[in-house]
Amino acid sequence: MVKQSNVALSDAAEWLGDWHPLAEQLGSADGLLALGSISNLLQLRPVRDLETLRAFLFSYHREVLGPVELPAIKAAFRHAERNEVRELIDLDRQLAQAPLLGTFVEPSRRVGQAQLQKLRPLRDQRLVQRYLGAVEAGVAHGWHTLVYGLTLEIYSLPLRQGLLGYAQQTTRSFIYSGARMLHLSERQCRELFDELAPLLSATVQQMVGQEAPA
Repeated sequence: MVKQSNVALSDAAEWLGDWHPLAEQLGSADGLLALGSISNLLQLRPVRDLETLRAFLFSYHREVLGPVELPAIKAAFRHAERNEVRELIDLDRQLAQAPLLGTFVEPSRRVGQAQLQKLRPLRDQRLVQRYLGAVEAGVAHGWHTLVYGLTLEIYSLPLRQGLLGYAQQTTRSFIYSGARMLHLSERQCRELFDELAPLLSATVQQMVGQEAPA
């Protein structure tokens, strides 16, 4: 596989950009509504203050980020690493049946398919071209987590770095969206992120460490 990139991949968090499907919405005036809708699905109280935002973040980590999003990224990365396009497409179909939050389904497809289109010029990447073809044929969905995982592998960004960057940037997006709506200070935002950071690192480390040495 070609291991070249025209983008800076030294910092996974900076490179992540708009990969999370709610990133754009969270940056808008409706950001708190997005947090509220997810809170309802997680059976939480509405995000109205620092404590409810904290509860939301820990619940999101426990119910979505840790068990759904990060494992999907890791699986896509490994399938891309082994050039397993059939398995990648099967995984894509399985995720359609998984208990994903309804709030994320359409945004996840939109973001994933948009990012996948950016890989179209990589003609020598057979897995990318075949997966793109499956998405365009309606056979696969192009979930943002799967596209993110295979993109990490294509550009030789280490899995652990990519997973941690995703977890950190997603968490920051939620924190700063809530901060704008709840008028939280920069110090409060940083303290909240610092509270969650060890948990994010431990989750990623456990996930990567579960793999047996090659």
